[in-house]
Amino acid sequence: MTRAVRLAIGLGAVAGILGQPASAQDAPLPPPLARVEITGSAIKRIESETALPVQVITREEIDKVGVTTASEILARLSANVGSLTDGASISDGKDQRGFNSANLRGIGTSSTLVLLNGRRMANFASPGDDTGVDLNNIPAAAIARVEVLLDGASALYGTDAIGGVINFITRKDFQGVELNAYGLKTKEGGAGKRTATLTAGIGDVAKDGYNVFAVADFQRTDALSTSQRDFINDLHIAERLPHLLSGYTSPANIRLSADQRDYLAANGFKINGQPITSRLINPSVPGCAPPANLNLPTGTGGPEGCTYNYMGDTELYPKSEKANFLSRGVLQLNPDNQLYAEVALSRSKTWYAASSARVRAYVDAGVIPAFKGYDLGSEEAGGDPEVELRIRLNEAGRRTSELTSESQRYVVGLTGSRNGWDYDIGLNHSVNVIRDRDTHGYLLYNELVQGISDGLINPFGPSSQAGRDLINSLQVNDEVRHARGTMDALDFKLSHAIGTLAGGDAALAVGGEIRREKTDYNPSALLLSDNINNDAAPEGGQATSYARNIQAVYGELLLPLTKQWEAQVSARYDHYQVVGGAASPKIGLTYMPTKTMLFRASAGRGFRAPSMTDLYRPTQVGATAVLPDPVYCAVVDNDYASCAEGWETHRHSNPNLKPEKSRQFSLGMVLQPSRQVMLTLDYWNIKRTDLIAEVGDDLILANPTKYASLVHRDPDDDNYILWIDQYKENRGAQKAAGLDLTIDFKGVQTWAGRFGGRLAGTYVTDSKIQNDKGDVYVSNLGRFVTDGVVQRWRHTLSFDWDQGPWAATLSNTFSSGYHDQNSAINLDDGSVVKPNHVKSYSLWDLTGSWQASKAIKVRAGVQNLADTAPPYSNQAYYFISGYDPTYTDVRGRRFFASVNYAFK
Repeated sequence: MTRAVRLAIGLGAVAGILGQPASAQDAPLPPPLARVEITGSAIKRIESETALPVQVITREEIDKVGVTTASEILARLSANVGSLTDGASISDGKDQRGFNSANLRGIGTSSTLVLLNGRRMANFASPGDDTGVDLNNIPAAAIARVEVLLDGASALYGTDAIGGVINFITRKDFQGVELNAYGLKTKEGGAGKRTATLTAGIGDVAKDGYNVFAVADFQRTDALSTSQRDFINDLHIAERLPHLLSGYTSPANIRLSADQRDYLAANGFKINGQPITSRLINPSVPGCAPPANLNLPTGTGGPEGCTYNYMGDTELYPKSEKANFLSRGVLQLNPDNQLYAEVALSRSKTWYAASSARVRAYVDAGVIPAFKGYDLGSEEAGGDPEVELRIRLNEAGRRTSELTSESQRYVVGLTGSRNGWDYDIGLNHSVNVIRDRDTHGYLLYNELVQGISDGLINPFGPSSQAGRDLINSLQVNDEVRHARGTMDALDFKLSHAIGTLAGGDAALAVGGEIRREKTDYNPSALLLSDNINNDAAPEGGQATSYARNIQAVYGELLLPLTKQWEAQVSARYDHYQVVGGAASPKIGLTYMPTKTMLFRASAGRGFRAPSMTDLYRPTQVGATAVLPDPVYCAVVDNDYASCAEGWETHRHSNPNLKPEKSRQFSLGMVLQPSRQVMLTLDYWNIKRTDLIAEVGDDLILANPTKYASLVHRDPDDDNYILWIDQYKENRGAQKAAGLDLTIDFKGVQTWAGRFGGRLAGTYVTDSKIQNDKGDVYVSNLGRFVTDGVVQRWRHTLSFDWDQGPWAATLSNTFSSGYHDQNSAINLDDGSVVKPNHVKSYSLWDLTGSWQASKAIKVRAGVQNLADTAPPYSNQAYYFISGYDPTYTDVRGRRFFASVNYAFK
């Protein structure tokens, strides 16, 4: 976009030159400007501004800020909201962990299409609510630029493109050898990174008729633990969010029946010198075992038990190893036609370490030393001697999983021109494989509980050597989940001038695609046995395999109506096996009244086909957030301590789902008042209908009459909830609207050097969801709702300077503040969390470079200059507590340096 109007200014002159016949006396004409394909159009043209807003992130901009992965690149994109990251995926859950995604406009990962060189890749294979390409599989070191189409593009690309398209474009040819080494170190330790990249190529297509090049990139990032960051203590999580901590402790908490509690109280049993009143107790109160285990009267352990602060014993950033390889070869068959092939291979291995194992075990009270002299099996105590232990088994170590995401992508194609037709035909085979392995801290459950009952494993203190040996022998090292997704596609496109209009040559493009998608999911036999502590067997207990065929055709017309007016008309029809067909039309218009001013508009319709997970996934058993049940609350006088709970849920897929539909439009302008300054401003508006979603659990419980059929109750226990059904259905709608602003200021030469700057920001005016048809819309704009927030304003700002071999960049990323979730309930006293407003988040980076010689370039910088910590949040959606991990960076101030050697 920064080149847009400046290049457009020359179009009239170029057209004039090309339109005059040459004579013998004429000076030689310069070669015509190359025509290129721009994301959002299938017609090659001289690069200029189009009717669709496209932001371009160049290789130079990527290098300046010192980021090394596709996920880090998109984290700086203001339109990317609520994406999945390594930090956000720290969890003791298993659903799609390790998935790094993009989320344009905050309307969902599944509505953002990610391409590599204009073609699709296989989606992340593990089944889940989000469908999309794992950004770990993008070879970031080979990227020449990233084109971000900030407008719906279903008319050209089909499903997934409602929010927009992100096209990672790699180098197309390279000659010589280039070596790059990069290192990053954080101020407080942890999360260090090392990378090495080798690029090599041979052959000049124009001279030799061929080019072959390859890029290999290797990265390693260290883990970062809570103990390595002072800001975790500054959040005061134990004081502010005690109800979000854990009741599984070391020494273990003991859960009594009501009869057992009354018996102990009547017989003089005391905790901390006082008769017991609670059913959850710990004989070590008030000491517990600090600093991780505390006596917090308002915590999940209650006044007579202990509460475990897992935020003092987990990881904030995972250890990872990433390897990417990209190779491309081009063979010039004749002056007009080329044969090309691409190979892209990647492997991302991430180690997730949550807090140590939690164990629920039922043992005879007689083996617990604190109950010596008491008979909990007596008639007076209810006749049942068993008590429940809630154990934090530190001796087993942190629960660690190894998540490997591997991808392969092979493309073979033919491109060129024949009889005036530009064409491109390609065969694409893409694979994504996910391997999820429990490696440490997960134990065989039945044998573990038996060891506790036998007294070998001590729930209240250090175990004997025999107990520790038993724990080690029960450690699980098993690939518990294996998923494989494949995509095979044959696509083609043709374009040709079809006549001359007042503004120039009109052009037509037609294309089509045949695609087959397949997903296999295989849980291990051990997982299906449901004998892994803290890793439950999936509902349904079986492997799954799904496949479908997709066919599509599309067409596009480029109509230069006059010298000032140009129209772009396109339409696509897709047919999905089982789901059916959908048409997506679009029209765009540009008006250039002067060479320094352009206005544009577009309008279209799109769709998103339901994923195979939406259609066929087996029933999942989960739980809601802690929510009150108004029916049961009426029985207990609205005491939230009794009538609020994390209720069991059964989530169901639906083979009868229809595609989501969308309509979107945009209006914008591009101004270039001088050669150094350019401004773009675009308004965008998106509405999705037939939204594929479940009725939110909070909505179900807030409307108990309307959704009574979804809530299963026990008629013999005051209608206490047994479970809640949630079905994927086409329901409700979603609206999003806002403004994208870019200001470029560059090339200003002074005595002190050349200066420039760039602002790219997104101001959201509307973001809301209708949970069911006919319901009111619920806004998540500037407000954390259910699973996230859309900030009203986000931007990236940079200031550049260079003089001779020296250059420097000062950059800033900013997200505005918002109203917090403010809904979590403390089950011990029924109180609701104190309302909070999350502060804005602003990070400054400073980098510099030195071109030491023609071959060597050195770069160094400081990221997060002010060492800004994530702002406090009381959100209760993510495993991580105290802040929102989706957009914040826990690494703090960090220093990086790189050396690049290029021999060409």
